[in-house]
Amino acid sequence: MGIGHIALGFAAKRAVPRVSLATLIIASIFVDVLWSITLLLGLEHARIDPTLKSVPIDLYDYPLTHSLLGGILWALIFGVAYFQVRKYRAGANMLGLLVFSHWVLDVISHRPDMPVLPSGPYLGLGLWNWPAAEIAVEELMLAAGVWLYLRATSGPRVALFVLVAILAVIGGLTYFGPPPPSLNAMAASNLVFVAVVVTAVHFIDSRRTALGVS
Repeated sequence: MGIGHIALGFAAKRAVPRVSLATLIIASIFVDVLWSITLLLGLEHARIDPTLKSVPIDLYDYPLTHSLLGGILWALIFGVAYFQVRKYRAGANMLGLLVFSHWVLDVISHRPDMPVLPSGPYLGLGLWNWPAAEIAVEELMLAAGVWLYLRATSGPRVALFVLVAILAVIGGLTYFGPPPPSLNAMAASNLVFVAVVVTAVHFIDSRRTALGVS
């Protein structure tokens, strides 16, 4: 669930206005950032399979980043690290929840390839198999998340709406585009995409004022 993860980052700003939007977004997609790195390093594995519906990637080996156990550990690490730096307990708790939410949303979207423990069992409801439904769910999540962000902040909106429009288009094209040329190219492009999105939300959030912050 691509932009669905980002949507939760937007939504969380209302609950923890002292946390920057960039940090919330990073937490929401942190697991996929790690996964792209582990793919490039050869620590986890996947294969391109054009016969698969919607998402032509066979995710057969990613226990470090996408197991339930891994999700819990990464959530604890992220939340504790933030608390050590900022001493903002509510923010740390929310960031930990965002990291963990990645596993929950992926179970909804993925085929049965989401490991509970590193060696299984595997879960997945397979919303990917119905791309129109997947896109509708993600677009609605993005709209709701941005609406909550707007209610939590005040300031210029043009840049935000441009970014949201781009994310909405990318969210739709993801499920209908051709297979990636290679796994390394996909992993590298994922990291570039994250860097661009995080830079954009930092620019946007730094020019808006969080409401309810004393």
